[in-house]
Amino acid sequence: MASPRLTIVRGDPDGSGGAANDGASGADPHRSGLPLGDGIDPLRREVRTPPRMTGKSASNADPFEAAQIEAAQIETGVIEPGRALALADFSPPAVGAGERLIRLAYAVGLPASAINPFRKRTAPRITATVSSPLQGDPAAGTALRAGHFLLHGVKAPIADVEFSGPRLSPPFERLIHGFGWLTDLDACAPRAQCTAVAERITGTWLAANPVPNATPAWDVGHTGHRLLAWLVHAPLLLSGTDRKFRAQMLGAMASTARWLDRHIGRAKDKLGEVAGWVGITAAGLLLADGRARRLYGEAGLIRALGDLVGDDGGVLSRSPLCQIEAIELLVALKACYAAVRSDPPPQIDTILALLVPPLLAMLHGDGALGSWQGSGAVSAHRISGLVRASGVRTRPLRDARQWGYQRVSAQRAILQFDAAPPPASRHAREGCASTLAFEFSHGADRLIVNCGGAAVAGGLIPHRLAQGLRATAAHSTLTIDDFNSTAVLINGKLGSGVSEVEIDRRLLAPEGGNAGATRLEASHNGYVARYGLTHRRVLILRDDGTELRGEDVLVPTGRKGKRGTIGVALRFHLGPHIELAQGQDGLGVTLALPDGSLWQFRSGRDPVTVEESIWADGLGRPVGIRQLVVAAKIPRSGETFSWLLKKMR
Repeated sequence: MASPRLTIVRGDPDGSGGAANDGASGADPHRSGLPLGDGIDPLRREVRTPPRMTGKSASNADPFEAAQIEAAQIETGVIEPGRALALADFSPPAVGAGERLIRLAYAVGLPASAINPFRKRTAPRITATVSSPLQGDPAAGTALRAGHFLLHGVKAPIADVEFSGPRLSPPFERLIHGFGWLTDLDACAPRAQCTAVAERITGTWLAANPVPNATPAWDVGHTGHRLLAWLVHAPLLLSGTDRKFRAQMLGAMASTARWLDRHIGRAKDKLGEVAGWVGITAAGLLLADGRARRLYGEAGLIRALGDLVGDDGGVLSRSPLCQIEAIELLVALKACYAAVRSDPPPQIDTILALLVPPLLAMLHGDGALGSWQGSGAVSAHRISGLVRASGVRTRPLRDARQWGYQRVSAQRAILQFDAAPPPASRHAREGCASTLAFEFSHGADRLIVNCGGAAVAGGLIPHRLAQGLRATAAHSTLTIDDFNSTAVLINGKLGSGVSEVEIDRRLLAPEGGNAGATRLEASHNGYVARYGLTHRRVLILRDDGTELRGEDVLVPTGRKGKRGTIGVALRFHLGPHIELAQGQDGLGVTLALPDGSLWQFRSGRDPVTVEESIWADGLGRPVGIRQLVVAAKIPRSGETFSWLLKKMR
């Protein structure tokens, strides 16, 4: 007998059901797999909004239907439909005719001396001292003073590090070639105690990279970060008594800025380009005779930010780590403006105000980051420090329509849901096939997580595991035959798979003394080409935060052959430090959380097994966790899986 299916009909005003029930012969369309509570059927009594589509389906939507949606009255508390990923459009800063001419002349390659031939040429010098509000890691700085780089739990002796050549893991490349370690060193002790260490490491790097080359040391993104770090931490690098090193350092700053002027268009991705433009702009502010470079850098930076950031403030890589990097770059640049007592272009403040709310939406009840697009659970201390440094005071964005993440907050519970296609390959850094995965926390405890850690692999997490951590199976969602919903390629890129996602968010009205709820419904086409099946997931979180109910539906799509069976697995990776006890019927598991509360997970039809898993903590270290797996062999005609996560005590 076929299992009961959800009634999911787009725009059906009375909830009576329709085409979505095909393939569920004999099923009651109004019956839910697991009831939300006595006297309430969340699939029928609800506040509705029209569905939203992202990806290719958005561009093919019916114009008449779109007009109806736009004209519809959106009720209070309901999220209006969004559109596909759209870029923020910011024009270069408005300047006078003379400054436009200077900017144009510098952009075509005329040096500052040619633009202003009557000004006396001077030796390179720093015109102001920057006070950056960004916090470093004192432990990493102390390790530097002891002779080690400390990153993601790994201590690498400075004497053994290859400062040239492509032999470093990506995280160490960013740290060493981007000179991010200067912030940590500056935070660990008084400047006088750190200057010699900074000079020694920087001198070693300069000796290993005397001229620009094709190694990662001269990647545009790394070079932009490096120049910015040199300028911001110039007192740390130039306070020693070695005049020869001081002159070498100032010459390196000037030559690096000139190299970026000519090679900024060779960045590997938009975030790397933004880092390059930030370095150019900072050099224009802080190096002598930099007016033309500043005008040139500001115009390029605003254009690059417009291409990097979507309308709701999410970067197009969909990575919270990239979101953090973009905020850090702009915060440091604003500190450079403050050092020379100048106001940044208003577009920079606007974009910074856009970047913070989506990042806040990815925080759990412990204040730390969710594990999305390869990120680890970045600590609450680092996030709160970054938000303070940004100066932006705002609330989390609960429906990041273009960025693709949905957030539901219900009392002490927080639900995060990936409801968009993965990032395009040209934007992805450590792209993950995570569509329709979710994370769930209650208070300071995480119940359901994703593995994360692909972007920090190369520390205690071996680099060879990065590919597996980007797979669909490393996320709390459904897989078919252990295939990824989107192809996972090398070097952090993604291939074909999910190209469109439908997402519908609704509020369910309370009835009969029962709490209301928020209902998220989304579907993706990642398995249509191979299996002819669409994966549809419904998540319903009660307003009191004590019950999360879900159904995963595989719906036949197109004319793909439906004979034979396939293997399906629903994976729910559990947070750390959770104790488990399996039920006698095999369909349930009791979860004991560190705070003493008890939760129960129940499967609606198939047994639940417990398997080992891995999770990346806030320092990028691997933590052994477990996962609940609901596995079954089903016909290619599709099936429905119901499950429930409920607080018992």
